[in-house]
Amino acid sequence: MTRHTTSLPPDYFDARYAADPDPWNFSASPYERDKYAATLAALPRPHYAAGLEIGCSIGVLTAALAPLCDTLVALDVAEAALAQARARCRDLPHLRLLNAQVPGDWPDGTFDLILLSEVVYYLDAADVARLAARVRQSLHPGGDVVLVHWTGETHYPLTGDEAADLFIRETRDRLAVDRQVRTEAYRLDVLRDGRSTDSAKMTASSTTNICD
Repeated sequence: MTRHTTSLPPDYFDARYAADPDPWNFSASPYERDKYAATLAALPRPHYAAGLEIGCSIGVLTAALAPLCDTLVALDVAEAALAQARARCRDLPHLRLLNAQVPGDWPDGTFDLILLSEVVYYLDAADVARLAARVRQSLHPGGDVVLVHWTGETHYPLTGDEAADLFIRETRDRLAVDRQVRTEAYRLDVLRDGRSTDSAKMTASSTTNICD
C-alpha cells in the first residue's frame, strides 16, 4: 500500500463521498458504534461549556456529543458530508457545522473540549505541528483533548500511532496524558490541560467565525 506523503487535500474526501455517501460506514458499522460509545465514556466530565469536533463527517458522533455540550462547533472539509450532518443534526440549535480545512482554517474562541476522532493521521508531520499549536491556543485552561485513531495499516501520511504520538509530543508543554485505551482496532488518548481553573466559572467562547 503506497502511503501519501503530504496532508490529504479536500478533493480526496470529495471523491470518497461522491463514490459513497458514507464511505467509512459511520452510520452502521459495529466498530464505529462501539468506538463512539467508548469515546463518550472516556470524557473526563459529564458536560462541557463549549466543544469543538474536528472532522465531524456525516455527524453520527456529532449527534451523540452535542447533548453533552452547551455549544458545539463541528468542522469538516467535505461539503457532501456536512450536508448529511446538517440533516442528521437539524434539531440541535446549539450546534454549528462549518466547512473548514485544518490547520489552516480554525474557529475563533476557546473550548473546554476538543475532539479529534480519526482525523490527525490525514495530516503530515508539519501540519500536525500546526494543528497542535491551534489546539494549544484555543483550549480553555483545564480543558480536555480527546484523540481516537484506528491503528491498522493506512495509506495516509501517518499511522494512527504515529499521529497520536506526534500530537502528544507537540502539546506536551501544555497537555498531559490523562488516560489511554488501546483495543485490537484503535487507540484512544485523553489529554488534559494542567493550567488551574475554576470549572464552575468556565466561560469558553462559542464564537463560530473561521480564521486563517
